[in-house]
Amino acid sequence: MSKSNEVRGGWKAIAIGNTAGWFAVSLARTLRLTVEYQCEGPSTSSPRLFALYHNRMIGAAAASGPWSSLRPGVVLTSASKDGATLAAAMECFGLGAVRGSSSRRGAAALVALRRELEAGHHVVITPDGPRGPRYVVQPGLVKLASITQVPIIPFLVNYESYWQLNSWDKFQIPKPFSKVQITFGKEIHVPADLGREEFELERKKVEEVMRDSLNRGDR
Repeated sequence: MSKSNEVRGGWKAIAIGNTAGWFAVSLARTLRLTVEYQCEGPSTSSPRLFALYHNRMIGAAAASGPWSSLRPGVVLTSASKDGATLAAAMECFGLGAVRGSSSRRGAAALVALRRELEAGHHVVITPDGPRGPRYVVQPGLVKLASITQVPIIPFLVNYESYWQLNSWDKFQIPKPFSKVQITFGKEIHVPADLGREEFELERKKVEEVMRDSLNRGDR
């Protein structure tokens, strides 16, 4: 197996992920959550592509109430050891994982995600992951939406008070008992069979919608 097709991980990565996942779930139970739906709720009968910023991944745990009524769902994580850790954490939130990214197993991941959507499962993608730049939407999300004709739902999370890590995405950890605003934004429909310039316009449109959701000081 070539390195580009290799899925990395091991028991240590999984153990770290499980620990981090249960920590996030426990933390999320203390948060004061407000949820707004600008679209059909996540329990809708149709599969959706949920776009969640990489540094707001704890938002998936904070939304455990809305997620509890979901059909089966998966999240795209990288094929690296960090991806194995994140995949294990997502299982604590009730989400499965598809491993891959633009740099590793990208084509295989795209096929797997398409199959998940065709099976009626929701998919969660961090559009600026796995390595950034922060808040820049990568092509994979838009490409998948265009191919499958499944709408993108911005999964928007803002914490009232949080700690910020010194990582590429400035990962945010909400402080216990703080307020969290979660918004499931309006559907974004990406046309099929886009040319290069049209595709870039659609990518920028998704990025603009996502960025507009950020607190002013965090853009």
